[in-house]
Amino acid sequence: MRVKDFFLFVILTLGLPRALIAQTELPDLSGTWRVETPDGPQEIVIRPDSSASFGEDIVRWRLERDSIHLALGDEWMVYAVKVQRNKLTLSGGDLEEPMVLERVGPATPRKEGVEVPPAPPASRRAMTT
Repeated sequence: MRVKDFFLFVILTLGLPRALIAQTELPDLSGTWRVETPDGPQEIVIRPDSSASFGEDIVRWRLERDSIHLALGDEWMVYAVKVQRNKLTLSGGDLEEPMVLERVGPATPRKEGVEVPPAPPASRRAMTT
């Protein structure tokens, strides 16, 4: 084996597992996010306890690879998700165009006594478009 080939082998062998691990790490979505809508700015709070709220509504969420699943009523809505620093982009699902949210602060706790809704069964997942 030539020296050049040996170094290439070492780089690929040592670098590949780190690259695979980095690809499987999920982004941290917790925080207070703001989005501009035709009705004015709206805030969404995503908490690490799998709850999210907007206005008075509380939903359950799950993050899987590049999509977020939101339990709305008795089914999961699925949106493609992309996080870059303090920008969160949602697309697909029932959205006609991508929605870009900006992290404006940490997540606030749920109000005392407010429960996270139960998770719908996995078979009730809507698909991203």
